[in-house]
Amino acid sequence: MSKRAVAVLFACFCTVLAVYSIRYSYGTLLPEMLPVLGITNAEAGLIYSSYFIAYTVLSPVLGIISDRVDVRLLLAVFIALMGAGTFLMQYSNSLLQASLFFTLAGVGASAGWAPVMSLAQRWVSDKRRGMSLSLIDAGSSLGVMAAGLLAPLAVVYSGWQTGWMVLGIFGLALGLLNYLCIRNYPRNQAVRPAGRTAGWISSLGQTYKIILTDKRFWLIGLAYLLTGFAIIIPFTFLSTYAFKELSFSYDSATLLITIIGVGAITGKITLGPLSDKVGRIKIMLLCAALIGGGCLGIAYSRGWILMAICAVYGIGYGACWAMYAACAADFFSRQAAGGIIGLWTFLMGAGSIVAPIISGWSADVTGTLQWAFVIAGTAGVVSLVLLLPMLKVPRAETIKAP
Repeated sequence: MSKRAVAVLFACFCTVLAVYSIRYSYGTLLPEMLPVLGITNAEAGLIYSSYFIAYTVLSPVLGIISDRVDVRLLLAVFIALMGAGTFLMQYSNSLLQASLFFTLAGVGASAGWAPVMSLAQRWVSDKRRGMSLSLIDAGSSLGVMAAGLLAPLAVVYSGWQTGWMVLGIFGLALGLLNYLCIRNYPRNQAVRPAGRTAGWISSLGQTYKIILTDKRFWLIGLAYLLTGFAIIIPFTFLSTYAFKELSFSYDSATLLITIIGVGAITGKITLGPLSDKVGRIKIMLLCAALIGGGCLGIAYSRGWILMAICAVYGIGYGACWAMYAACAADFFSRQAAGGIIGLWTFLMGAGSIVAPIISGWSADVTGTLQWAFVIAGTAGVVSLVLLLPMLKVPRAETIKAP
């Protein structure tokens, strides 16, 4: 592997690390933010949803254009925007301010998945796609661990505002790293045309028309939607649930997020390479079972059993993202992978938008967050059901990008 390839993949890894550190630190900083902002669980969910609204709306757009524009500049600018929005979160003193600042963070983070995973696939071989993407996606698990370990330390010693400040500076630094390290294509790959002509637009439209009428796209996409719904609920309310309802100390409550991160790394380094041998769909089914079962287990577990359940849940959570990204090239087009991942991310984001609001509302109505995890577990089980028909769907010839 060339030095440039290593630099590009390292930048991809660090970008994923930054995006997920910021995304999941919200849940660990939330217990200390609630009394300061004076908001309900549903309103706390609304702040988180504001991030995902921006992320969801822009992800398919950036995914599609990342197949045609300078990804180096795209990732430099948008990841810096994510850092700026995160940095501003420390100054939040109302629901409106926090929502606006986290929306800006979501705008920047929208470039942190589909364009990154599409770019990474250009620099790795097809035979090791699952393993390579899983290793890059390990940045998300380290981000989860950082959210569970470092963010609480900032709260204990300096307050939740310091946590947002440090994360914001990290995001801004990653914008510069992306500009220095990233290149669009290896030298041995043909560079794609600029694609600004009417003919290219027509050809692009025809490609996505074919994709959007393919049942495989919708089975995977809807399963992804429910996976996003199920996953975001523990990351929003698990620490608050353990702290307020299960009488965990704040440190122990946030440690649960770190345990999920450890499980996630285990899932990536084992299930990612295994998917190259046994098939992506089989591993995705396993992930759905672990996520759905894990969420239900969280609802009815206590003490060390809850910690073990979090580790199991983390294995499924950790491995699933790279599997969905790899499926874009497995079943459709490697060259159009950014757009396909972006469209699936739009669906996943839709689930992530409504999940914190619905689960927060259920907690306000019932007086317990337990039902939030039951709802999450149900969504995980349904995602498994949606993927089952894919076991019988043959891999057709991939659709060629224009």
